[in-house]
Amino acid sequence: MSAKPLLLVVACALVDTDRRVLIAQRPEGKSMAGLWEFPGGKVEPGETPEAALIRELHEELGIETKEACLAPLSFVSHAYENIHLLMPLYVCRRWQGTPEAREHIALKWVRPQALRDYPMPPADEPLIAALCDLL
Repeated sequence: MSAKPLLLVVACALVDTDRRVLIAQRPEGKSMAGLWEFPGGKVEPGETPEAALIRELHEELGIETKEACLAPLSFVSHAYENIHLLMPLYVCRRWQGTPEAREHIALKWVRPQALRDYPMPPADEPLIAALCDLL
């Protein structure tokens, strides 16, 4: 069995003052289009996971945050058909700006217990339990 390439991506659970979590709907033309996910993306070579997340949050949502505002919560290790995904999940409660869907179809603020009502990529699903425990 040949080893699949390891892909490091970061995800963020933005948590508002009402303890709701922001999820984003993947656009048409991308793999798993229409599914809901935690914002984030690939860690580029030479980039720390925190720096990648700050960059991705700016690119995808138009918000600014700092490394001190990112708290690691959990991670998932998931085998997809062509890659093996390693995805740490950070919680962020402080940022500047209002999140807007720049690369997604839609954004929604959801109570942690309601996250299971939204279809998510297989790698995102195991992270819901950790968020429910936290919030």
